[in-house]
Amino acid sequence: MVYVFSVDCSIRNMNDSAKRSLQRLLRRIPFRMLKTSLDKWERLTAEQRRAIDLTPTKRDLIQEILSLCEENKWTEKHIAELQMIYVAENPDQDMWHTYQLVDPDDDARSVDLIQFKEQFKSHFREVQRNVFVKIRKHTDEAVWIRIAWGEGLSPPNNLRASYVVHHLQTPFVYVSSLSSKHKPLLLQALAFSTRHRGIKDANLSGRKLTALRDLLMRQYQHVFTTKFPSPLKEQNQSPLIEKEQSGPSAKRHRMAIEAFGEGALPAIQTAVYKLETKFKDPTNETMTERDEPFRCAVKFTSTNLLESLRSCASSGIASTPLTPLLSSIPLKGRNYFVITDNAPSACSQMSQTKN
Repeated sequence: MVYVFSVDCSIRNMNDSAKRSLQRLLRRIPFRMLKTSLDKWERLTAEQRRAIDLTPTKRDLIQEILSLCEENKWTEKHIAELQMIYVAENPDQDMWHTYQLVDPDDDARSVDLIQFKEQFKSHFREVQRNVFVKIRKHTDEAVWIRIAWGEGLSPPNNLRASYVVHHLQTPFVYVSSLSSKHKPLLLQALAFSTRHRGIKDANLSGRKLTALRDLLMRQYQHVFTTKFPSPLKEQNQSPLIEKEQSGPSAKRHRMAIEAFGEGALPAIQTAVYKLETKFKDPTNETMTERDEPFRCAVKFTSTNLLESLRSCASSGIASTPLTPLLSSIPLKGRNYFVITDNAPSACSQMSQTKN
C-alpha cells in the first residue's frame, strides 16, 4: 500500500527531477542485479521482461527502460517501488541509526500492520502534507517505510529518501538517510503509530542492518555468565592435554567467551568512545591543572569488531578480563559511549542521545 500526499507527475511528462531520480536509480543498481530487481518490481509484463536485451551496455539498457516508462506511463510512485525493492535487498549501502521506543501504552502490543499504517498516515497528514510515503512488509516480516520529503511548495525529493525499518511489537527502529530537520517529525510519527509515549537514540549505528538487528534481538549464540564451566574430561585423557586446558590459554578463552559468547557474532564494524574526563598525568602539570575536562574520541573499526575483540582476548593480545567498556557492546547493545568522571564506573556514564 502506498500513501502519497503530493501530486504525482507521469513519466510521459516527466520533469528533470523525476528523470534524474530514475536514471540515478538504474545506474546505482549493479548490472548483474538489474534483471532480478525488475522481475520483483512486477511492473513489466512477461512479454516486456523477455524483450529486454541484457547484452548491450548498461547505458543502452537504461535508455530501453526509460522508453518502457513512457510506454507504460509509470509515475514517481512506481519508481519509488523499484528503489525500495533494491534498498530492501541491499540495505548495507547506507548508514543505519537505531532508536528505541519507550513508555508503551497498554495496547501497544496489539498494534497490527493496518493500524500502524493508518496512524502513521494520519500523523503526516496533520503536520506535513508535502511528503511521499510508501509502506510495505518485507519477507522477514519487517515493516519498511520510504519517505521522500518536500520543502515548502517544492515536490518531494525522491533522490534523497529516508528509510525506516521496524518489526512490530519490538522496541527498536532502524533509520537511514534522515536529516536533522526531519528527525523530530519522523520520531513523533513512529511513537504515535506504535502507541508509545517516547522514543530515544539507542546509541547503536552501522552499515550492517542485519548485524544491528541481531545484536539487539539477541539472535546469536550468547553466553554471558560469571563462571564458565570447564570442559568435561575424557577418559584416559593425556596429562599434557589436561595441563593445557587448565593453563593460561584456556583461562583466556573462557574469559573471552564470558564477555562475547560463542559462535558467530553480529558484524558490528565500529565502536566509538567519547571521553570527557579530567586529564590525569603527574608529568604534565599544565594539562592536569586545567579545570575543564579533556575531550577526545577513540574509534575502533573492523569488519567484525566483536569477533576481533574476542580473538584478541582469547589469544592474549588483549589483557583479560576485558574492560567493561568493550564487553558493554554486546551486553548493552550499543556502540557509542560517553565516558565522564561523574560516575562510579566509566562504562555506566553513557550518552542517551547523540548530537
